[in-house]
Amino acid sequence: MTEAELDELLSHPTPELVASLARIDGDILILGVGGKMGPSLARLAARASRDSARPRRIIGAARFTNPAARQALERAGVEAVTCDLFDRAAVERLPDAVNIIYMAGRKFGTSDDQPATWATNAYLPGVVADRFARSRIVAFSTGNVYPLAPVQSDGPTEADPVGPIGEYAQAARARERVFEFFSRRNNTPMAILRLNYAIEPRYGVLRDIADKVYRGEQVDVAMGHANVIWQRDANAIALRALEHCAAPPLVLNVTGRPAHAVRDLATRFGVRFGREPLVAGVESATALLSDASRCEALFGVAPTDIDRMIDYVAEWVAAGGRSLNRPTHFEDREGRF
Repeated sequence: MTEAELDELLSHPTPELVASLARIDGDILILGVGGKMGPSLARLAARASRDSARPRRIIGAARFTNPAARQALERAGVEAVTCDLFDRAAVERLPDAVNIIYMAGRKFGTSDDQPATWATNAYLPGVVADRFARSRIVAFSTGNVYPLAPVQSDGPTEADPVGPIGEYAQAARARERVFEFFSRRNNTPMAILRLNYAIEPRYGVLRDIADKVYRGEQVDVAMGHANVIWQRDANAIALRALEHCAAPPLVLNVTGRPAHAVRDLATRFGVRFGREPLVAGVESATALLSDASRCEALFGVAPTDIDRMIDYVAEWVAAGGRSLNRPTHFEDREGRF
């Protein structure tokens, strides 16, 4: 599979997404479009909008430090707008849009600069929520806001208490609270998506495990289980969630079910690569888990199953496919990123 073929696969809209976008009005503005998931979400939105026969502008805003990323979006029919969300004047100049997808956030590097993480995750949501008080806002959050849960369970539901571990997770919880405050104050319909973990062949939990098995490195199984979801499926849920925004916000765990044992995933990659995985450590009784029953009730089971995801990642790694070189550190049990 080439990079172009992978990008096509990740932006191929489902019939359900096309039908959903046909039912909602207005342009879509994606803030933080330059991250790991943003480009494919923007392309997915553009393709689904064309297929829905409901023309709309798909606008992607980011700092665009890489000109090639901007050009790739524009070729896909996405309007690219340069904006640093810390620049209030630049935020005010952003085009008005009925629908906002908020993807800005900071995770990696938190241990070296906690203030930057808090400013990004807790201050910027207020700037955006105030600027787009009359829009619908779907905001990405993280399953890291939950405490570690017993591996025999399905994990916390949205109604269960949160318990963020570490400064990144605490700042992510602050992001949720700030959005909730502005939703209640301004009656802005919102949805908050607690995502873990999105997967594609260039990054993600499966790529992390596959790389270690392929290179003969140890796979740490102390965090013995993880939920995963194909990136296209997670992006489709984010766009479909625009139909379900509410004030106060709808909160959804976005992931696949059930959680998968890291040891089993390493074994499956070992079979595909023809080598025995080197497993280190012992599985703990708890892991970072999420129960996505509410999400499945709204949108159905994510169509890309674990077998297909493993196939995609294994084929990509074996062929020497490019990595984004952004390890997830999913195995960290202390919340250090």
